[in-house]
Amino acid sequence: MASKSVDTDTPQIQIRFVTKQQQYAVPDTPHSVPATLLASELNALVNKLLEEPSGISHEVEFDFLVCSEFLRTSLAEHIGERGVSVEEVINVEYIVKHPPPEPQDCLIHDDWVSAVAVCEKWILSGCYDNTIHLWTAKGKHHLTIPGHTSPIKAVAWISLDDETGTFVSASHDQTAILWKWNVENNSVESIHICKGHERGLEAVGVNNTSNLMATGSWDTMLKIWSTSLQDENEDGESVSKRKKTDCTKTRAPLRTMKAHKEAISGVVWSDKTEIVTSSWDHTLKLWDTELGGIKHELMGNKSFFDVDYSDLSRTLVTASADRHVRLYDPRSTEGAIVKSMFTSHTQWVQSVRWSTIEEYLFMSGAYDNNVKLWDTRSPKAPLFDLTGHEDKVLTCNWSNPKFLVSGGADNTVRVFKSKYALK
Repeated sequence: MASKSVDTDTPQIQIRFVTKQQQYAVPDTPHSVPATLLASELNALVNKLLEEPSGISHEVEFDFLVCSEFLRTSLAEHIGERGVSVEEVINVEYIVKHPPPEPQDCLIHDDWVSAVAVCEKWILSGCYDNTIHLWTAKGKHHLTIPGHTSPIKAVAWISLDDETGTFVSASHDQTAILWKWNVENNSVESIHICKGHERGLEAVGVNNTSNLMATGSWDTMLKIWSTSLQDENEDGESVSKRKKTDCTKTRAPLRTMKAHKEAISGVVWSDKTEIVTSSWDHTLKLWDTELGGIKHELMGNKSFFDVDYSDLSRTLVTASADRHVRLYDPRSTEGAIVKSMFTSHTQWVQSVRWSTIEEYLFMSGAYDNNVKLWDTRSPKAPLFDLTGHEDKVLTCNWSNPKFLVSGGADNTVRVFKSKYALK
C-alpha cells in the first residue's frame, strides 16, 4: 500500500524505488511523494527506509535515475521534460553516488605538456620542449627522453612488462618514434623512426593487439605502421641478420589513406580493422583498414579536436571548437546519430577520454583550464570539476582506472585518484 503524505496542497506522484545494488535494496512498495521533491530529499527518504529493516545507520549518498537520466531538478520538472504520465507509478533507480576524485600529484615540466599516456603505474608525458618524460603515478620522475626536434603532440604505450616497455611518440617534426625502455636499467633507445608524413603529426593510436598503430597529421593523411621492434623488409619479413646501419632504423608506413581536407586531430581504433579519426575539417571518419577506404562519415558544425571510442558502450565522444562534448552512436539505426550533448566548458574542448571500466563515465579537458568528469546519464552537468590547472588543458588520459591524468599549458601534469575504481 502506498505511504501517505501529510502535505495535501502539493501535487503527489507515485514512485517506486529500485536498485541493482542489492545490499541497498528497499521494498518495492509504491510511495506517494510531493512532485516538488529533489534528489536530496529522495536521498533522505531512501536512507530512512534502509534504517528500518537493514539497520544501516550511516547515511549513504545516492544518485537517482528517472527515465535513464540523473535527477538534477525537481521530480515534476524532470518528468515533465520527458513527457511521462504522472498517472502511473514511476520507477526511481538509485545508485551509490560517485565519490569525488582526489588531487594526487602535480608533475612539473619545463614547457607545455601536450601528450599523456598511462600504463599501470607509469605515466608518459610529451612536451613542447621536444622531450618525452617517464614518471611514476606517485610523481617520481624517472627519465627525460630527447630525440625529437619539435614539440611532442601524442604518446601511446604499446606494451609493458617487468623487464621491457615499448611506446611511441608523435611529433611536429613529421616523425613518430618507436622506443624501447629497459625497466631494470631505466634506459631508453629509439628503435625505429617512422617517416612518411609531410607535415607535423597530431595524433597516434595503437590497436588492441598492439601490433599496429595509426598516425594522423596536418598533411591530412592517416598512416598505418607496424609496431614490431624487429627490422622488416618490404614483405614484412625479419631482416635482423642484415648489417644494421642508421638507415635501417627508418620505417615506412604499411598503408596511407586520404580523405580529410584538413588536419587529423584524433585517431582511435574501434575494432581490429576499423579506425575513427576526428579532423579540423568538421568531420569524423570511420575507416576500413583492410580495404583502405571510408566506411562512414559523420558531419559536425565546427572543428573536432579529439575523439575516443568506448569498447563498453560502443559509442564515441568528441571534443570540439564549439565548447560542447558530443556522444555519437555510429551504428545507430534509430533517430539521430548524436545521442547527447554535454555543455559546461566555456572554451574549446581539446581532449576526451572514456573510462575503461565504467561504460557511462568519461573525462574532458579544455582551454578554460578545467578537467571535467562526466556521466553520460547526466548530460546537463558534469559529476565533478577537477580544478588545478592554471592554463589551457591540452591532453587527458584515463587508461588506468585509478588515475585521471591531464596535461596543460601551465607546464604540469595533474594526477587525480579515482576512489570509485578502488571499490
